Amino acid sequence: MSFGGFLDNSSGGGLGGATIVADIPFSNMAAAGAMAQNIYNSPGLSLALQPSIDNQGDGVRMGENFDASIGRRSREEEHESRSGSDNIDGVSGDDQDAADNRPRKKRYHRHTPQQIQELEALFKECPHPDEKQRLELSKRLCLETRQVKFWFQNRRTQMKTQLERHENSLLRQENDKLRAENMSIREAMRNPICTNCGGPAIIGDLSLEEQHLRIENARLKDELDRVCALASKFLGRPLSSLATSIAPPLPNSNLELGVGSNGFGGLSTTLPLGPDFGGGVSNSFPVVPPNGVERSMFLELALAAMYELVKMAQTDEPLWIRSLEGGREVLNHDEYSRMFTPCIGIKPAGFLTEASRQTGVVIINSLALVETLMDSNRWAEMFPCMIARTSTTDVISSGMGGTRNGAIQLMHAELQLLSPLVPVREVNFLRFCKQHAEGVWAVVDVSIDTLRETSGAPTTYVKCRRLPSGCVVQDMPNGYSKVTWVEHVEYDESQVHHLYRPLLSSGIGFGAQRWVATLQRQCECLAILMSSTVPTGDHTAITASGRRSMLKLAQRMTGNFSAGVCASTVHKWNKLNAGNVDEDVRVMTRKSVDNPGEPPGIVLSAATSVWLPVSPQRLFDFLRDERLRSEWDILSNGGPMQEIAHIAKGQDHGNCVSLLRSSAMNTNQSSMLILQETCMDAGGSLVVYAPVDIPAMQVVMNGGDSAYVALLPSGFSIIPDGTASPGPTTSNGNGDSHRVGGSLLTVAFQILVNSLPTAKLTVESVETVNNLISCTVQKIKAALQCES
Repeated sequence: MSFGGFLDNSSGGGLGGATIVADIPFSNMAAAGAMAQNIYNSPGLSLALQPSIDNQGDGVRMGENFDASIGRRSREEEHESRSGSDNIDGVSGDDQDAADNRPRKKRYHRHTPQQIQELEALFKECPHPDEKQRLELSKRLCLETRQVKFWFQNRRTQMKTQLERHENSLLRQENDKLRAENMSIREAMRNPICTNCGGPAIIGDLSLEEQHLRIENARLKDELDRVCALASKFLGRPLSSLATSIAPPLPNSNLELGVGSNGFGGLSTTLPLGPDFGGGVSNSFPVVPPNGVERSMFLELALAAMYELVKMAQTDEPLWIRSLEGGREVLNHDEYSRMFTPCIGIKPAGFLTEASRQTGVVIINSLALVETLMDSNRWAEMFPCMIARTSTTDVISSGMGGTRNGAIQLMHAELQLLSPLVPVREVNFLRFCKQHAEGVWAVVDVSIDTLRETSGAPTTYVKCRRLPSGCVVQDMPNGYSKVTWVEHVEYDESQVHHLYRPLLSSGIGFGAQRWVATLQRQCECLAILMSSTVPTGDHTAITASGRRSMLKLAQRMTGNFSAGVCASTVHKWNKLNAGNVDEDVRVMTRKSVDNPGEPPGIVLSAATSVWLPVSPQRLFDFLRDERLRSEWDILSNGGPMQEIAHIAKGQDHGNCVSLLRSSAMNTNQSSMLILQETCMDAGGSLVVYAPVDIPAMQVVMNGGDSAYVALLPSGFSIIPDGTASPGPTTSNGNGDSHRVGGSLLTVAFQILVNSLPTAKLTVESVETVNNLISCTVQKIKAALQCES
């Protein structure tokens, strides 16, 4: 796939008489000069920079085009330091006078790749090593101490120069934008339009005073932006001039994404800049503001991660190889090690690597998707079953020109797989957004724990590291876009249950296929909800406002279900270690107080996961069928259920929200209905339900507020078992055997065991919930004839 040639060499070929200083690697990707030239001459791998190509012949270092003034300064500094690698030929005492009269000849020493790698590694940890560290490093690398000293001096100077060039480029682009805006205003003044009729205005309608005011306004705006840019340079952080005061309010839900004519075209891209970004930031995590050196490291890390992501997204074999089973793409780790230098250090001991890539077409345009990914609240709403909790902790760069191009922000996230046997993955990472060409964007994530450790921030044991991962988005006709997603993670497998280890190591559990499948399903749902026509099969008795209220209620129900399965920090769960509970059943408890969306009291959550030799599709169809519900659900009272309301959320009939009523309803449950949400995609399926009151649901179906409907969800999560599950094998009579495909089923219940929040939890309550889970699993196995 081609992204408009943003990785092509824009210099035309060769270095054109440039001076290459091998002792100064441009970044921590110490590679061949040609590769570095492709990286940094490309508009796709800079922070929205467009490098000048007017001075290619002067002062180029590692394939980068410096300005002429920088080139002259570099040659003067080069004569002084040369990275400390100058070895002056020795002279005898008799020739001392002659040696003083003639110019000295220097023999230059080039560092080996191993020496450069060691120097770069120490520079990441300590940009200012003391004399003891320099002495130790010089002995280890067989260099002189002054060589090490000068190398670090030049490396710091080069990083500072890079940051200044980035800021200068931003200022130049802002200046060009304002100049174009000024010219358009002048053009509009020459051809005024009447605001009443829309036709050409009479010359007298536009007064001379108004023309002078517009010109003065443009000049003042230009001056204000220059002052803000200078202040940002000295403060060490971006300073917003106008966007904070004029930014529109952000929508509170993914159901309010501002759909335009193409499905999502009306999304606003003007966001508050700088550190003040409203309610999208949570302060529940410790935030350490980056200093100057750390900020430059984040900049360099973002560039390296973006290069790696784009390269992995567009390169096929031998980097990605098709597996024989299932046709999945598998990363060739040897080729990966040859192509890339680890940008966050070597893999910790005992960690495993999972990598996957997936491409799909999504009914959303690139601008809307980029806005969703860069806003933590919208990102969590777009992937509700994958993201338990997320927040933006800091903004390094807020982009330019009112867009997300060049935006860098620090984020925290809790990623989950709906099973109590798989721990939640907590990651602190940097997210960088870059526009590579018209209609082509890329968003990359990379962990920052290694940088945080060197900056003095509080350190914790990291169980998961996010290598450069993310997506490349390319606009297509009719509001669609082509998304290539890459997931690359290193994690600690010790706390993962053996049942799920093959699934995670193959990249299916948290892999790119699951991200793309969820994105496709959610965007399809949004497109249907925003359309004016009611999908086929929906009950027309529900008003449009009633549909929105029911969907909000179902969204909250599914979110609470996920939080109860994975024990994320959304709720304060207390894990119970009861001796009368099965080994693979996790029981937790919490107090529900002053929450209008839940009944008050002691809430008990129990969840377990089992393997079944049944296909995911068959298992999903069985659990969502209201006619077969009596075979496993005790709430059905032994009879079939009847669907009385249905809201479609996709083309697949299984993606819907429905309201069920028992046909064999007894007098005690005469005022009870069941709200159920079902969804299915290539990554797995979900069946979540909760009993609700009939009067409360009548209010919701008429468009009333669903926040006050109390419910406690239960349900099932189904995912394919992967290619290496412990399933049985069958023979076809010719001596050949093959494995029977199956599903990993998670069963979870949340039950109110006492209506008093101060009550004590009894052993009988725990045993009741444990028996309920065991009985439900056995009934499902018996109904599907897979008890053995």
